[in-house]
Amino acid sequence: MSDRTPLSASLPASLVLVGAGKMGGAMLEGWLADGLPGARVTVIDPNPAPAMVELCAAHGIRLNPADPAEPEALVLAIKPQGLEAAAAGLAPIVGPDTVVVSVLAGKTIANLKDRLPRARAVVRAMPNLPASIRRGATGAAASPETREDQRRTAHALLSSNGLVEWLESEDLIDAVTAVSGSGPAYVFLLAETLAAAGIAAGLPPEVAARLARQTVAGAGELLGQSPAEAGTLRQNVTSPGGTTAAALGVLMAEDGLAPLMRDAVAAAKRRAGELAG
Repeated sequence: MSDRTPLSASLPASLVLVGAGKMGGAMLEGWLADGLPGARVTVIDPNPAPAMVELCAAHGIRLNPADPAEPEALVLAIKPQGLEAAAAGLAPIVGPDTVVVSVLAGKTIANLKDRLPRARAVVRAMPNLPASIRRGATGAAASPETREDQRRTAHALLSSNGLVEWLESEDLIDAVTAVSGSGPAYVFLLAETLAAAGIAAGLPPEVAARLARQTVAGAGELLGQSPAEAGTLRQNVTSPGGTTAAALGVLMAEDGLAPLMRDAVAAAKRRAGELAG
């Protein structure tokens, strides 16, 4: 399955989106941009933002109907702690042929099936913040009962916001959370600390901030567009005996960035496991 299956190839005939906040709203905008007709969509959100109300009206999307019908696909994008309250109203409309796609952090497939007892096809996904600009990275795992056509539908819905990596086991979701789910914060911290180091080296704060921001953003864009591996790109910009080599000598030392990143990811993975349930 490709990273970006066009949504038009696996459009659900009907879709219910539960939760239209930042992540749910970004996903909905991605689906609409990829050609999902608004008439096929129902949004359930007790407190939709005015912009979401306008978006639904503009595209003919049903918003908080009293009698939502059983959908082909149901996407859960509420806060994890809201699952209990929402499940009572959702359970009757989730049928055995509905594919449930959840982006609820910490909520396992077993958790979801307990609360939606008729659900068979359940996909647990972990997206990240750049999904809001359709540049996200998502890890996903499906329940054994998920049919191939349902998996294609889930892939199309998730890939409208970026890369999707399917996992052999749900057990790997915590590792995905630690790497890509929390990963944007690591990159933002890099920009912060690079700017702070620039200030310490004598640059005016506003100049250091702009240079650090653009350096991180530009390097990320180059990494995204280049077919070369990250290690190859690093080598390409490192002249023997030059300034970059001097800096990398510190960052790549035995007590440098690599062990810190391993410890950070391990800590995030442990915490993800503690939050499950």
